[in-house]
Amino acid sequence: MARALDAEYRGVYEDRTLRVGLFLYEWLESKRPSLAPNTWAGYRECIERDLVPAFGGMLLVDLRPKHIDAWVSAQLAAGRGHTTVHHAVAMLRNALNHAVRTWRLRYNPAKHSVPAKPRAAVRVCWTPDEAAAFLRHNAQRYADRLTDLFEVMLGAGMRRGEVLALHWSDVHLMDRQLYDRWTLTAVNNGKVHLGEPKTEASRAWISLSPRVMAALHRQADLQMAAHPDGRLDGLVFARPDGEPLRPQWVLDQLRKRTAELDLPKIGLHDLRPSAASIMIAAGIPLAVVSKALRHPHLAITVDLYGHLLKDSADEAVKALASALDRADAEVAGRAGSSIGHRFGKAA
Repeated sequence: MARALDAEYRGVYEDRTLRVGLFLYEWLESKRPSLAPNTWAGYRECIERDLVPAFGGMLLVDLRPKHIDAWVSAQLAAGRGHTTVHHAVAMLRNALNHAVRTWRLRYNPAKHSVPAKPRAAVRVCWTPDEAAAFLRHNAQRYADRLTDLFEVMLGAGMRRGEVLALHWSDVHLMDRQLYDRWTLTAVNNGKVHLGEPKTEASRAWISLSPRVMAALHRQADLQMAAHPDGRLDGLVFARPDGEPLRPQWVLDQLRKRTAELDLPKIGLHDLRPSAASIMIAAGIPLAVVSKALRHPHLAITVDLYGHLLKDSADEAVKALASALDRADAEVAGRAGSSIGHRFGKAA
């Protein structure tokens, strides 16, 4: 009765039988509608691999910061990666925030236990020469559907899932545009899912360059030749049976063909930054690059690709110095002319 009255007074209804493990699974199930399938699978893997073995048997109301801090210290001392530990505790903090919002806990014991997020490694980006060499090699040696897929990814700055989920119904060749409507994900490299793009800003029209147009025309010709009715339908890039390409297979092919040219090793996710770096190297303003990549905010583009602006920054400060030098010379010239004029009048 005392506990019930205290809960009513404080507005916190602590369940003295609910254990951390059961709560985490309940929280994960509540997140299913709002998470992409592969993200949800990643959360579940983290819960089963790290959080349940560490805290699953404890009562939720008995979990304390000292328990979480001790686990973090033990994991880092054992050589676990900082990123892995950070993600696990950050997920635990999010779950316990839900417990606080639903009045199951008075405070979040993981609030101050999340270790600092490691600085992300700078992605390897191809130069224009390297990207052109890769595309030329594909066209000369393979001339297959992946040749055109890589051309579209680089030429349109599309994400892996976006290009794998691209449908002919969203390609408007007459208008030189395509509409990014879907994204494809593979859960644990297994079952594939079609879902919405990564962000709301990603769902947008993408302009097509002549090179990308040529790649899509080649794919259209191949698929129309394979269909007796000459009708384009389904996915733009697919297996012969029309099923989606497996992301892992596309990645394996990228690495194989990259190794044949001894180019810097990159992943499928690095083709988009490579496209950004090529645009920036060509002098395209960052605001235009951000629009082309469909980022919701310019700040995201700056955070992701600001390190690529070194040459542009060098040119900017050189231009500033040159402008100051010219202005200084003009001021000095006017001053000298004025002094000469005064002396001339005195003589």
